[in-house]
Amino acid sequence: MYDYVIIGAGSAGCVLAARLSEDPTVTVCLIEAGPSDDADIIRVPSRFGQMYRTRYDWDYDTQEEPALAGRRVYLPRGRVLGGSSSTNGMVYIRGNRADYDEWNQPGWSYREMLPYFKRSEDNERGESEYHGVGGPLAVSEGRSNNEMAAAFVESAAAAGFPKNADFNGATQDGFGFYQLTQRNGRRWSAADAFLRPALDRPNLTVRTDFQVHRVTFESGRATGIVGTHLNEEISIRAEREVIVSAGVYNSPQLLMLSGIGPADALSALEIPVLADQPQVGANLQDHPQALLVYPHEHPVSLLIASDPRYRRQFDEEGSGPLTSNVVEAGGFANVHSGGSEPDVQLHAGAVMFRQGGLGAPTSHAISYGAYVLRPQSRGSVTIASSDPTAKPVISHNIYAERSDLDVAVEGLRLGLELARQTPLKPYTETPLAPPASSRAADLEAYVRRNTQTAYHPVGTCAMGAVVDAELRVRGVDALRVVDASVMPVLVRGNTNAPVIAIAEKAADLIRGLPPA
Repeated sequence: MYDYVIIGAGSAGCVLAARLSEDPTVTVCLIEAGPSDDADIIRVPSRFGQMYRTRYDWDYDTQEEPALAGRRVYLPRGRVLGGSSSTNGMVYIRGNRADYDEWNQPGWSYREMLPYFKRSEDNERGESEYHGVGGPLAVSEGRSNNEMAAAFVESAAAAGFPKNADFNGATQDGFGFYQLTQRNGRRWSAADAFLRPALDRPNLTVRTDFQVHRVTFESGRATGIVGTHLNEEISIRAEREVIVSAGVYNSPQLLMLSGIGPADALSALEIPVLADQPQVGANLQDHPQALLVYPHEHPVSLLIASDPRYRRQFDEEGSGPLTSNVVEAGGFANVHSGGSEPDVQLHAGAVMFRQGGLGAPTSHAISYGAYVLRPQSRGSVTIASSDPTAKPVISHNIYAERSDLDVAVEGLRLGLELARQTPLKPYTETPLAPPASSRAADLEAYVRRNTQTAYHPVGTCAMGAVVDAELRVRGVDALRVVDASVMPVLVRGNTNAPVIAIAEKAADLIRGLPPA
């Protein structure tokens, strides 16, 4: 029996467990379906792709995507302490200030969220109007300094785009190098930042390898959870609240398994309906991207990282290619919509990145491309079984809206333009399976053939629909959702930093504290 039971030890769950357990008078239980995060592969930044489809990955795929010729798209999600912050590309991006204002939710404007970003942050650049120091989350400069990343930034400048030294500062537009959630060249996940310093607290219990099957209720009030640990069914009671932080795919699945969701769909699976919530699992959004890949013979890609000398450099100095987060540089631009905010983000990776990261590199290469920052298409997460171990049914519906495809095509044009600039030319002379021509039809065909996602899903338990502005699930009591699924609309950028800030704010809401 605990005061708070938190389901999912990802970015949000780690923040909540740490912040709620700061009060020694309350007890907190944090539950994670995956294992501990003590494997070396988690700490070495450049190796994050090696965790795909392993025990650290939920290993999801979309259903057949109609606009992508029926292809299924791979969707990695972290299944380990730290969640996807233990398996991601470590890019620290907050999104655009307009994103939070456009949510139109009380308490969630950019002005109100900035203090939570700063509270978490320990930025090695120091404190400023936009950045904090002394927080748990290390935000650092990259230490790989790959020459292809520098060439990418210089090519953008040669094409007329501004340089930007801080995408999280006064303006988002432009090209530059990303800051990363690393410390001394090593991954610094939410588990490292928030959870590990709190593990010695007697009022915090962490359970790994424990998959929650459903939330339990009495008279419409959440009272705890039922799940399995090592094939043993276990019930845990929550005296104050149950908090679902299981992620964009698993949180709606868990709500539905618990009787909260579209009544007709639940009844068809013989799941008793506790609250008819048709928007549970709806509103799924992600950033679609179609990368360009340019193999070459220059020995400067991350293939060199297998040399033992670079392991020594990593261990002794915390620098070198093993510290690379792969996508060291990128940028934001408006290529189609004509608005004041960017509509594409580009990531540049010093490696051959194919098949959503599942294809092994076969030569040195640079891979980069644009993704659609504010897609209008909407997908869904549903369930086809009342068995909690069955995977959810995920349909992203990529490019269901023509405007998204138009932005993607213009983003591809921008990528091709950068390849022609002098700084990148040594690396971009031999494209891998490029578009047949620069005609719109051929660019569109390339986009459809090569689109994956940027692994930034949001929206399936959205504020204003499934939860209220304090993240309480509508129709029941003592139950909240706190993770990326509560975002009503996708932010313009990577999603890990926003999720941490959301959890920081949620912790204050739960504790009844005034806004930061």
